[in-house]
Amino acid sequence: MSAVIIDGKATSKKLRGEVYEKVAKLGAMGIKAGLAVVIVGDDPASRTYVNNKKKACAECGIYSEEYALSAETTEAELLALIDKLNAKEDINGILVQLPLPKHISEDKVINAIRPDKDVDAFHPQNVGKIMTGDFDFLPCTPAGVMALLEEYGIDVSGKRAAVIGRSNIVGKPQSMLLLHKNATVTICHSRTKDLAKILRESDIIVAAVGKAGFVTGDMVSEGAVVMDVGINRNAEGKLCGDVDYAAVSEKASFITPVPGGVGPMTITMLMKNTLKATCIQNNINLD
Repeated sequence: MSAVIIDGKATSKKLRGEVYEKVAKLGAMGIKAGLAVVIVGDDPASRTYVNNKKKACAECGIYSEEYALSAETTEAELLALIDKLNAKEDINGILVQLPLPKHISEDKVINAIRPDKDVDAFHPQNVGKIMTGDFDFLPCTPAGVMALLEEYGIDVSGKRAAVIGRSNIVGKPQSMLLLHKNATVTICHSRTKDLAKILRESDIIVAAVGKAGFVTGDMVSEGAVVMDVGINRNAEGKLCGDVDYAAVSEKASFITPVPGGVGPMTITMLMKNTLKATCIQNNINLD
């Protein structure tokens, strides 16, 4: 068996086109969708992400503002900026690029963002809504995984799903989204015993552990769906995921490559969240 390669780039392009059309409809009503992106310090990876987000905004017709602050910015100064953006009428979504310098509390910053402008869906109020299934926004990477499963007609209902990783950004919300679609979910982590056995018994595997090539061919059953969220560098310095792609793609029915799989979807789901925030704040339903 050779797996069907899930094309995140193509799906992302399709969804961004849909966002662009809806943003244009808002524009015809005199409403402009706006996103503010805040970056503190000069971390190269964070700068790349921010640049990609600005590019995506341009593609989708979303107005964007960037606030590039020095690494010496105090917590109080950052919180004051968030207060300003919370009150800014032409800004519908606020994203503070993580990680932040160690002297700034990420929890305080996340909690300071207005929940209806929290397009990362990290605020405790939005996290609680994800738990109950009555949510406005979803964390972008887990939402991207679900969108790819839907695009490729992969029904998760009744399936056994294993999520490797329990982070607040990916692992935990990913598990809840699969559960809401009636999958039977096992959350795996560094203390999990018999991990390989659990994965072999799983119909769907979402790898979000942050270790290059962690999921090997012998851990995957024939016909499993494998979603690789990892972004790593291998020994040769090449971008790779958490999955041994060459070996696993020979056994899986569907697999996401790295790059070109889940990655492009993350920023696209941010665009969808910004559109949703704009609609909520203006009491408009475009669905």
